[in-house]
Amino acid sequence: MRSDPGHRDEQIQSLLLDIEGTTTPVDFVYKVLFPYARTRLEDFIRRNWRSELIESDVARLAEEHAADLHHERHPPLWREDRKADSVVAYLHWLMDQDRKSTGLKSIQGKIWQAGYQAGELHGEVFPDVPRAFVRWRARNRTLCIFSSGSVLAQRLLFSRTNAGDLTPYIWKYFDTTTGPKGEPESYRMIAAACARAPEEILFVSDVVLELDAARSAGLNTALCVRGEVPEPAGSHRIIRSFDEIA
Repeated sequence: MRSDPGHRDEQIQSLLLDIEGTTTPVDFVYKVLFPYARTRLEDFIRRNWRSELIESDVARLAEEHAADLHHERHPPLWREDRKADSVVAYLHWLMDQDRKSTGLKSIQGKIWQAGYQAGELHGEVFPDVPRAFVRWRARNRTLCIFSSGSVLAQRLLFSRTNAGDLTPYIWKYFDTTTGPKGEPESYRMIAAACARAPEEILFVSDVVLELDAARSAGLNTALCVRGEVPEPAGSHRIIRSFDEIA
């Protein structure tokens, strides 16, 4: 295991965890959650078109679309006379690019909420996750989640896992409204929100770019590898299970 020279488990007061590939199998996200939202997206938009449920999401998507036009990313046409059609087309375009769009993630979370409530969706976590949550709680370490999925989607996943409701162990949730996961400022904001010094937080993710950003903000880092190492880990500590985090 490559060690993080600045890391000391005993100084860690808070754990900050990514979800996809870290607490939860990638296949669950890409083969269950994303297809579930995609097949129900158009019906969801049309049923709720004049509802306050998606009003702010549509406004945010309009801003994102304008930014895409400005940066010449060639999004699908946005027509005010066929706005619902335009929103659906734009959402599909964002999903095709796996864009970490705040508007898209919010709408996906609301679609998944109906699926969880209907018993059609059940969250998945790796076997070492629940016992780590229990262990960290017993040692008075606070636990936070930082994911590109909305806070709603995060809460839903952890409230209905194959190991039961894990939300009592989670102190705070952060999503893209805090900032991009690849930007150091996002991690500075999280540290401030948690009232922790950056060096008191350990961020665990399967994406080196995110770990680099967190390291730049002063956080301790660990690359979670659920299989083969996908890319050079650099100086980040490597773990293959949460059992390795004392």
